Amino acid sequence: MLEYFFPNVVWDKAWEKTIETLYMTGVSLIFIIILGILLGLLLFLTSEGNLWANKIVNSLTAAVVNIFRAIPFVLLIVLLIPFTRFLVGSMTGMKAALPALIIGSAPFYARMVEIGLREIDKGVIEAAKAMGARTTTIIFKVLLPESMPAIVSGITVTAIALVGYTAIAGVIGAGGLGDYAYLDGFARNKTDVTIFATLLILIIVFIIQFIGDFLTKKIDKR
Repeated sequence: MLEYFFPNVVWDKAWEKTIETLYMTGVSLIFIIILGILLGLLLFLTSEGNLWANKIVNSLTAAVVNIFRAIPFVLLIVLLIPFTRFLVGSMTGMKAALPALIIGSAPFYARMVEIGLREIDKGVIEAAKAMGARTTTIIFKVLLPESMPAIVSGITVTAIALVGYTAIAGVIGAGGLGDYAYLDGFARNKTDVTIFATLLILIIVFIIQFIGDFLTKKIDKR
């Protein structure tokens, strides 16, 4: 049945490219979660009136986050070519896409973490401080648990954006479904291949959204 609608699709290759997309998304997402939470905590804790209030550190961190958020992903890949070559020894392939995916998405996720932290009732934080809780205790027992729904929701949004970024990276040689849609589909005038790759990307996005919504509802006790 599928062969009738997508006669030019090479199924083994389509599966291989799907795995490449999932690899790039999954590996980069792990690093993005770690960096994003650390940056989000730093932005929140160094802001005025918080535990590590420091205007200089906050301004510098915010500037770095804002700069990398503002650079279009395609330009970021180009700008990071020397760094990528140094890091992985190549500017093409799945691993070569990871630095740009991580650096391009971590600041975006950091802002979402910061927003989640700002939604926490300040009374809860003040109560923990009044009880003599250490900063680390407040972070791991109050801030992160209380903001967990927003953190998980942010992961969902970031993961979906990442799938789109992998498609862009694929067009310039990173592999994945973007590479398949462009080189095997568009470049060879095989519209069915492009449509099929697009459908696979949509399916991945819908699955991520479903899992993210499910986990957010499970975690959110409000």
